[in-house]
Amino acid sequence: MLTREQNELLTRTGPGTPMGDLFRRYWIPALLADEVAEPDCDPVRVSLLGEQLIAFRDTQGRLGLIDEFCSHRTASLFFGRNEECGLRCAYHGWKYDVDGNCVDMPSEPEGTKMREKIKQRAYKAVAAGGVIWAYMGPADKEPPLPDLEWMSLRPAQRFISKRRQFSNYLQAMEGGIDSSHVSFAHRYNLDNDPLHSGTEGNKYLKADTRPKFEVAESDGGLLIGARRNADEEHFYWRVTQWMMPWYTIIPPFGTHNPLGGHAWVPIDDETCWAWSWNYHPTEDFDQATLEALASGDGIHVKYKPGTYDPLAEKANDYLIDRGAQRRRDSFSGVAGIAAQDFSLQESMGVICDRTKERLGTSDAAIILARRRLLAALEDLGSDGLPGLDPAHTRVRSTSMVLPKQVPFQEGTAEATRVTPGENFVSV
Repeated sequence: MLTREQNELLTRTGPGTPMGDLFRRYWIPALLADEVAEPDCDPVRVSLLGEQLIAFRDTQGRLGLIDEFCSHRTASLFFGRNEECGLRCAYHGWKYDVDGNCVDMPSEPEGTKMREKIKQRAYKAVAAGGVIWAYMGPADKEPPLPDLEWMSLRPAQRFISKRRQFSNYLQAMEGGIDSSHVSFAHRYNLDNDPLHSGTEGNKYLKADTRPKFEVAESDGGLLIGARRNADEEHFYWRVTQWMMPWYTIIPPFGTHNPLGGHAWVPIDDETCWAWSWNYHPTEDFDQATLEALASGDGIHVKYKPGTYDPLAEKANDYLIDRGAQRRRDSFSGVAGIAAQDFSLQESMGVICDRTKERLGTSDAAIILARRRLLAALEDLGSDGLPGLDPAHTRVRSTSMVLPKQVPFQEGTAEATRVTPGENFVSV
């Protein structure tokens, strides 16, 4: 249980807040590369950490990420003209380059030096792994890009999506590191989901709903072991990686299914981007898998047309089917693994009141993740924050059956390392 002050500290991420300052020290997944794919493409609204921005790719293909509102009269640059190496405001024609410099001011007298005094707030943006990444922190503290395994794979080996979640980032992220809920929230769906069906792990999850947790600090965050009984001599372990500040790698189900992971990035204090990716380190996705992912199966969702908002939402009770719940086709009656998660996380309110919680032994990872975030605030000026070193993010999760006497960190050490060209380990 957190105090009200601690809860405020962890959940507020806008400009000038301690957690906002911490998150700005990391590279942030801002938008899909396809959203600004071509030079002089349409500008795109981007909201991150309580700031409203505009992304665009200029005539030379350079990426810009600047304040949405023109320095002149604060009109939105979303309506601007992306042309001739800059974004021109549609109201009075002021034009900005990718660095936020005002390069033209046609509404002012010719030869004016006023534009030399105008600087639109701008952040560095780079493309890597099919994602546009933003750095919003101090220039002298800029770290290398993260090195999540899927970022270096070919496009045919990965699938990336994002969706808007209508809750604070923290309760969404805490769902990602909570392995015990899988035995309940997803209990009746793992067998019929094409990315989870037919695996031994499903049997262990359903047979033992009381996992025992062992959690250890890693260089980048936490190594979370959820232990279930397999037989008299073995435990079934699901080992989750949580990396600062918001990444998880999901323990896989079988080696015929891809690996998966998430990032939960604050849009503001009441909404977040839930990024989801699947990838295979040694194989291209086949057409059937791609179609399943694109249709919203697994950890992805079906969208409202033309948006990144899920079709299942609070206004329609997440399309709950009480008949399916009674038939045990679905534990909660909500269809889809992702929707089963975010429907319950959003039901907590936009910012969960953690002073009302009563945490149990299965919440060990959540408790330690909160402590790790709070500890990072005390070390904010350091260059050694967990997760800044790319090596901290180049790890895998795993699911394994181990003899009961083997410590999970020892037994899974090789499986949690990334070895390029080698397949992952899973049951």
